[in-house]
Amino acid sequence: MTLLWEMGALVEATGGRPFGTMPQGVTGISIDSRTLKPGEAFFAIKGERFDGHDFATAAMAAGASILVVSEGKLPALGRLAIPKLVVPDVLGALRGLAAGARRRTRAKVIAVTGSAGKTTTKEMLRHALSSVGTVHAAEQSFNNHWGVPLTLARLPADCDFAVFEIGMNRAGEIEPLARLVEPHVAAITLVAGAHLGHFNSLDEIAQAKGEIFAGVVRGGHALINRDDQRARLLSRMAAEAGIKNIWGFGEHARAQFRLVQYDPQGDWSALNLKIAGQDLVGRVTVPGRHMAQNALVAVAAGYLAGADPEKLLTALGDFSAGPGRGRRHRLRHGEGVFTLIDESYNANPASMKAALQLLDAAPVTGEGRRIAVLGDMLELGEHSARLHTALADIIAGTKTDVLLLAGAEMKALADRPPPNLRVEHRASAEELEPLLLETVQPGDAVVVKSSKATGFSRLVEALLRHFPAVDEPARS
Repeated sequence: MTLLWEMGALVEATGGRPFGTMPQGVTGISIDSRTLKPGEAFFAIKGERFDGHDFATAAMAAGASILVVSEGKLPALGRLAIPKLVVPDVLGALRGLAAGARRRTRAKVIAVTGSAGKTTTKEMLRHALSSVGTVHAAEQSFNNHWGVPLTLARLPADCDFAVFEIGMNRAGEIEPLARLVEPHVAAITLVAGAHLGHFNSLDEIAQAKGEIFAGVVRGGHALINRDDQRARLLSRMAAEAGIKNIWGFGEHARAQFRLVQYDPQGDWSALNLKIAGQDLVGRVTVPGRHMAQNALVAVAAGYLAGADPEKLLTALGDFSAGPGRGRRHRLRHGEGVFTLIDESYNANPASMKAALQLLDAAPVTGEGRRIAVLGDMLELGEHSARLHTALADIIAGTKTDVLLLAGAEMKALADRPPPNLRVEHRASAEELEPLLLETVQPGDAVVVKSSKATGFSRLVEALLRHFPAVDEPARS
């Protein structure tokens, strides 16, 4: 049995008080009794909707080796015949363990934030860096006040690389997480109108994203999108944070890490990159210019962390997009086939435009049409109606033939749609589902895009249930 944490180190890092006969150590860290594996420590975190202490019995039944519980809950849990580590605050104890993990690791640490592309870039880094060493990264989008400490607390001592995604909804949320992670490389993918409901301007969003530079270690690197209008603001923030190594990426002529050529080839893209003076040619098996940019960030950040950029780009040749993040499906419809592009995980104005560009580039056959299935972009506050209506101009410049909309915010676009399109609007994804199933035809290309909370993933699931997948031949 391999221990992630020996008990002495766990007690020291958390500042906890042992209660009962403690095991030699723990094999992992969990905050969810449903996914806990035998031998792991269960941290009973109190969240907005659930209190982990209520699941202590379930964690014990799942095979937890110890429970990490708050002092105030001990009387209620004392009857449980399982060792406990008693702490003043469970989330605080998890942060303490995360800090201990950062102190002991020898890994090169990369942190990624941005208004779009965070998770895909993190996954590209995981995939690419795995070709040159051992990599630790969150399995999901664990990018908030508990997800980042949890991912860091799970970091093995002997890892080569560690990759963290750091997100935010409001100003002040990124800086404490960046200081906890202490990255060698901090990258900002893009500044766009996500979470505008909590900010007055894109400059304020950029400043919130730039908080990531506060945690960069001495001698570390900042990686900034030179194509972004707020590149100068972010560069100034990096310099003010004491970072000497400030690098740019993008298609800008002065970017040290440059996308020289992007050549879409249906469901993959050929790339020509210049990485710190070195010309590289490769491919990524996910289409879209935004995916090419994400690949550029991954190769650049990996290079700054000491990895061979040519090996990283080669490894991205078989990278697959995750569910809801551009994953493609070829589905059988009668005697024909149609293409489904699953972009259902999240949405803001910038990522909506990128998804519509993906739809434009998707092939259609016969009488096939390009169908955009769009739902609400959330957290835009007072800007919501204007930004939803503004999608009409973007759509008008694309090859979209059919527009299927759902949600209260999308009503603004439905009321002022682009001309010469079939446009349908329903109140919810549930109400849109039967219309979508009867609308799609052989030869079509369909993109599904919305903020996660709208439940548009059910539309993807419905299409996958009703139409069988086509076995694709292996690519050479």
